[in-house]
Amino acid sequence: MHTDASSTPSEGGPRALSAVLGEVLRTGAAVAIAEVARTRALAEAGHLARDVMADRPSTSRAAEMALREVASEIAAAENTSDRSLQTQISRAMTLVDDYPITLSAWEQGAITRAHVHTILDIGAPLPTEVRAEFDTLAVATADGLSPGRLRTRLAALAESLQPTTISERHQRGRETRCIRVVTGQDGMSDLIATLPTILAVGIYDRLTQQARTLIDARGDTPTSATDERTTAQVRADILADLLLTAAPDADPTRVDDGPGTLGAIRGRVQVVVPALTMLDPQHENTEPAELIGHGPIAADTARTLAESTTVPWDRVITHPITGAVLHTDTYQRSAAIDRYLRARDRHCRWPGCTVPAIRSEVDHTLDYALGGNTDVGNLSHLCQRHHTQKQFTRWSVRQLPDGILEWTSPTGRTYRDEPLPYSPAVRFLPDDPAPPDHDHAPF
Repeated sequence: MHTDASSTPSEGGPRALSAVLGEVLRTGAAVAIAEVARTRALAEAGHLARDVMADRPSTSRAAEMALREVASEIAAAENTSDRSLQTQISRAMTLVDDYPITLSAWEQGAITRAHVHTILDIGAPLPTEVRAEFDTLAVATADGLSPGRLRTRLAALAESLQPTTISERHQRGRETRCIRVVTGQDGMSDLIATLPTILAVGIYDRLTQQARTLIDARGDTPTSATDERTTAQVRADILADLLLTAAPDADPTRVDDGPGTLGAIRGRVQVVVPALTMLDPQHENTEPAELIGHGPIAADTARTLAESTTVPWDRVITHPITGAVLHTDTYQRSAAIDRYLRARDRHCRWPGCTVPAIRSEVDHTLDYALGGNTDVGNLSHLCQRHHTQKQFTRWSVRQLPDGILEWTSPTGRTYRDEPLPYSPAVRFLPDDPAPPDHDHAPF
């Protein structure tokens, strides 16, 4: 997404909103400067605690106590939690020591606090020796992206810098899968399942589809006439029914002891798997398979999906240099335009939105009723929220060549949203002084 902040409102436009927006941006810049100053101060507090340990025997407990001592001092002065302050100090030290370019970009207003948190979260698993490179690339990648879309880009970038493959780390991560209960208030608790991402997303999607089916059925049966539950509440009730009875008892379509319509619904996920990753696991760090909206997945998981699914895979032909989508096809009949749009857009095309295309609606950029064509040059994916926003607010949009959407806000500012290119099929690398390996032909 590219922003043209220099645009001015048209004559008679909403100048009051433009003035408010300008004030929000000015105060945001001032807040960023203050937050960075506080971050540097907290990092210095952590460095002071570390310096105290310089001439003492170093143990993890002693270092912890030194940091806790400093955190408690600041927390007492601010009337806040020393645990929270200790976490803030540790995070500030990481940012100052390992991500100076990110910190500088935040201070200059090039990125927001949300972008900074995204960079720190994605970079956390990386070894210290590669964080400087990640710091430089992350800030360059963040230009014009929302934190949500940046997270997806950085996840793939971080994979390319990992010394081990995602398959190796995923195998270790699977050992942490568990179910736990966190007691809340008013007789409520959180049931938390730590699962492989592909399973967690599939479960959530299936529950969402079931909840929507149940809500759509309201009014068809007398017992559902007074059902005013939200989608989130229905989703939670169906989960409880499924786990406790092995069938969603809330399903109004049941006529016997079977699962009814809801039981026939299966979860959907949208996965992109580069061909080289499918064929050769050694490519999975440079071109990882991606669960759209959630980040890289292990190549073994992607291959298992490809081998077991009955749903046809779309083959996406991309430009060898730019990675832009040129063509799609499949071995089974399907809607060619829909296949192309899913491959091109991958997610909702509202600036910054990351809702996957499979959970979005295909929208005519220029309304069909106004003469808009039903072709890929006038269609794009919008999630339900942003589809409605396009229809009923003063935002407008036009589609440029190559699937680029140019959005114009009520104040006259323009925002360009470009389709995320796939990894180029051809890469140009520096000359390798090592002799070629003749034992492994490239084809």
